[in-house]
Amino acid sequence: MLYSQLSLQNALRYFPPQCHNEIAPEFARELLDYGHIYMYRFRPALPMRAYPIEEYPAKCRQAAAIMHMIMNNLDPAVAQFPHELVTYGNNGQVLSNWAQFWLVMYYLAEMTEEQTLVMYSGHPLGLFPSSPSAPRLVITNGMVIPNFSSKEEYDRMFAMGVTMYGQMTAGSYCYIGPQGIVHGTTITVMNAGRKYLGLGDLRGKVFVSSGLGGMSGAQAKAATIVGCIGVIAEVNPSALRKRHAQGWLMEWSTDLDEIIDRIKRAKREVQPLSIGYQGNIVDLWEKLVWEYKATGELLVELGSDQTSLHDPFGGGYYPVQLSFEDSQAMIRDDPMRFKELVEESLRRQVSAINILSDVGMHFWDYGNGFLKEAGKANAAVYRGGKKNGPFSYPSYVEDILGDIFSLGFGPFR
Repeated sequence: MLYSQLSLQNALRYFPPQCHNEIAPEFARELLDYGHIYMYRFRPALPMRAYPIEEYPAKCRQAAAIMHMIMNNLDPAVAQFPHELVTYGNNGQVLSNWAQFWLVMYYLAEMTEEQTLVMYSGHPLGLFPSSPSAPRLVITNGMVIPNFSSKEEYDRMFAMGVTMYGQMTAGSYCYIGPQGIVHGTTITVMNAGRKYLGLGDLRGKVFVSSGLGGMSGAQAKAATIVGCIGVIAEVNPSALRKRHAQGWLMEWSTDLDEIIDRIKRAKREVQPLSIGYQGNIVDLWEKLVWEYKATGELLVELGSDQTSLHDPFGGGYYPVQLSFEDSQAMIRDDPMRFKELVEESLRRQVSAINILSDVGMHFWDYGNGFLKEAGKANAAVYRGGKKNGPFSYPSYVEDILGDIFSLGFGPFR
């Protein structure tokens, strides 16, 4: 394919021609196996972490600070997929490949207070003359004109190494984990209670969502800060257990009956609590529907979703029909079948949410593309059933945080 040739050419431009015969086959294999050339052979041997700023070989303190931030974003204790330079969100990269890491570090080591480093989707364009009052670093990621801003075009351009998705704080090197978003998540849940339930006190109320990854990991802590019971599903065992070990999550279980019993006890005791369900969010929603139909008791008042649905078919969303491990295998071996299962899973998830919403639960989209992708999967998310019409559920930005922003008040950093 033409784009495969261009991908190799774009990767090889970082190296002198005499090296191409050795590394080109290796890069071609990475492209075939992973859909991108990460240049794994150039991963640094030194432990990747944020060292004291004085230890960096820089000519100005600002450059040392940028080195410090980049290495923090790639620390295995911080990053989601450190070998692929992904900090969070399933595909939020710091840089596009490991050659870029070394080049950027070289430029930063040489930078003076009269120079600015310009970055474009991980590619360092070079050091440019500036002034001490100018920015030391200018970054842009994923700049694509709207007519070519599709998932298919992005995948092609990402494979070619000419664009990358930096999320908000991965590609700008300033990721600080769930603590960076916990303020905003807390204010969102608090104001959802005020707006939808008419309550300033959420003790005894239940908030259900999904995701305990890099940013979504703040949900469990936010729930306990506002005093409610947060029940968060996470399909990745290591992500859930990391949040539990870090203190962001109080309890967890793989047993849905145990989860339901714990919700009921916490509601009776009006106990602020965060519970992690190690399993698929669809199973949790369907269990809550079953419980309502069996007992008449609605156990959830507030609901949302923070799966990484900006990347629904690349591991951002795991279908309920498959285990976590089987999903990963199918993404690689049968991506079209995986796509079908994701869409079916989204339809099931929306069906359960609709049933609970009809009897009093309040659900909102958390800006992760949930309603958009569910609509594309032909789930019943449109008001009045009109395809491509307004969604049945609001977005948290317009509906919950809009009033807060209009006052000139936070949230976030």
